[in-house]
Amino acid sequence: MHAHAPAEHLDQSIAGRFKYAIFLTGATLVAELAGGLWTNSLALLSDAAHVFLDLFALLLSLGAIKLASYPVSDTRTFGWHRMEVFASFINGATVFVIAAIICYEAFGRMVNPEEVKSLPMMIIAAVGLAMNLFAAGALHGHSHDDLNVRSAFLHMIGDAAASVGVIIGGIIMYFSNWYLLDAVISVGIGFVIFWGSWRVVRESVHILLEGVPKGMSVHEVSETIREVEGVQEVHHVNIWTICSHIIALSGHIVVPCGVKDEHGGMLRRIEEKLFERFHISHTTLQLETERCSTEGAKQFRHRPRAASLAHAHAHPHHHPHGGTCSHGHHHH
Repeated sequence: MHAHAPAEHLDQSIAGRFKYAIFLTGATLVAELAGGLWTNSLALLSDAAHVFLDLFALLLSLGAIKLASYPVSDTRTFGWHRMEVFASFINGATVFVIAAIICYEAFGRMVNPEEVKSLPMMIIAAVGLAMNLFAAGALHGHSHDDLNVRSAFLHMIGDAAASVGVIIGGIIMYFSNWYLLDAVISVGIGFVIFWGSWRVVRESVHILLEGVPKGMSVHEVSETIREVEGVQEVHHVNIWTICSHIIALSGHIVVPCGVKDEHGGMLRRIEEKLFERFHISHTTLQLETERCSTEGAKQFRHRPRAASLAHAHAHPHHHPHGGTCSHGHHHH
């Protein structure tokens, strides 16, 4: 269990950075919301909606670290990890609606452009941009260690780009009084939000439907297991995601008769291979002797005890994402 200490320390460090980024992003949201209403700038309000999407993503990421520390129970054997995915889905769906409202408003303004206080609009967008960059800077250090931090960092960069768009629009409107541009920028940011929220909804639904993780194929994983010495056949392979950083696998592995003593070592080699290549940290493997493939599955079904079940978790110190996953042990 000594391997937990550095993982916990990393989690605390990441949580600290997230809190700092959440504070700055929250301040940006309030400033852009109030500023958008005051300056009558729909572009600033749509940027605020974009910031809201990111603030929620940051809160989710911080929540995921907290939820991962909650103990599992008899009724929730995976703990509360799935809450992160569920909240992602609700967030994506909500912001999708907000983006639709922004685009509707913007098309109305294209027909009847309204005057915008372009100078204050620029200043507020510039303040928002500065806060974005500070928040992104805080997260950058950990963006290689943790998937959650990486996605939050990329959100911040997207936000900064939207703020730059608003500032450029403000400068043009200040000199030309071409207020139609405010609506055009809003539509642009609206479409960026549509794309972001659609991706969040699509990914969370895929996880909730127990889909195979992105960029991974059952065939490729099965081939990797077959590379291990002693494995004759692999079937009934299921791969799914529990939350953004826990991937689970279950499968049946056919091995030769009479090598019972080597089962433990074989399972360990399979686990290590799966973890190194695919970051699959939670494996349940059922070993079957070759009898079931030669004598037929029908006969084997009447003799379920011929298979030995092995359940294994990756060791905590293997984990690449700083201990925010279930830490387990081997028992064969």
